[in-house]
Amino acid sequence: MSVEIEARGVPGPRPRHAAIAGLSALLLGIGLLRFGFTPLIPALVQAGWFTAAQAGYLGATNLAGYVVGAAIARRAAHHIPAMTLVKAAMILAAASFAGCAAPLGFGWYFGWRLLSGIVGGVLMILAPTAVLAATPVIRRGRVAGIVFTGVGAGIAVSGTAIPWLVRAGLPTAWLTLAIIGVALTIVAWSGWPHHAHIPDGRGPAARPPLSPMVIRLVISYGVIGLAFAPHTVYWTDFIARGLGLGLDVGGFYWLVLGLGAACGPMLTGFVAERLGFARTYTLILVALAICIGAPALWPSLPVLLLSSFGTGAFGLATTSLGSGRAGELVPIEQHRQLWGWMTIAYAIVYASGGYISAFIFAQTGSYSLLFAFGAVMALVSALFAWWSARSEHIGFST
Repeated sequence: MSVEIEARGVPGPRPRHAAIAGLSALLLGIGLLRFGFTPLIPALVQAGWFTAAQAGYLGATNLAGYVVGAAIARRAAHHIPAMTLVKAAMILAAASFAGCAAPLGFGWYFGWRLLSGIVGGVLMILAPTAVLAATPVIRRGRVAGIVFTGVGAGIAVSGTAIPWLVRAGLPTAWLTLAIIGVALTIVAWSGWPHHAHIPDGRGPAARPPLSPMVIRLVISYGVIGLAFAPHTVYWTDFIARGLGLGLDVGGFYWLVLGLGAACGPMLTGFVAERLGFARTYTLILVALAICIGAPALWPSLPVLLLSSFGTGAFGLATTSLGSGRAGELVPIEQHRQLWGWMTIAYAIVYASGGYISAFIFAQTGSYSLLFAFGAVMALVSALFAWWSARSEHIGFST
């Protein structure tokens, strides 16, 4: 996260309670709001609420809302207390689930999916930084691990619960998610720091130079959004309807993806300690390309398992590895700004990738083409990562 938050005034909650609050926020705002929609797509199509192309566009709309939320979060926190924004975002997140229980057409869903993306972006920017700022330095590593586990946990929960919930009907599934959202909001409510201040972080000392290796790293990280989008929008639909395996099987593979997402960053972190962030980041992107593209050629059981777990693990690992790589390139006082550029680049390209994926599928109806596109984009990202590292080694700078 690129925003710094300083707790002031009344002593905050214990680190463990704050970590649970942060985990709850990301589980709700990212794990369920964003990724919980993917396993619902086959049921929405089968029930006649939307076509597959419309469902894809609705998934992409959530990504567009995330860009807006991430962009406005820090500025909004200059005018409204950050923790007030976080609590309000969690309430709106639960409300968006309830709103989607009513099949009132594409426009109605578009508004709720856009809102869910916005509040997800706000939670992703403000919640983790507030928790970490209220945590003693010696405990920040383990607390950060707990907080970001919320994303993978949300994917795993949605993959497990949603196929079972839709048997009682889509309205029941959406309302149950709303109840879960309310429960998570209650769990997190008293865990947030009592006061938070977000400095604007402006000034020349905080701005890294736009050297070739920095620019190439930003491009590499942004392109990951194009690589990751097809799986996050169409993976469950591909298994359930494209392969004819049904919603339960699709939900199982989404669960496997969530398990990968939950443990991937930690596992690849050990590798980075031995090989360095630059080399590990590049190698992981190549592995991600293989996992994304393999089902386009060999949609067998072992390949589907590899693609699910690997895409979740390596896709989420690029976050921690990308941040670590940024820390290798610039001094610590410039890291926050560079990581901010990378995060916004990823969010914008990821949202675009959702719409591009929906357009490709609407025009061709081919899942294989989507996954091939994602694999090529992962290789492009790896190429820019390698190029950035090579620029550093041969001394290119500005």
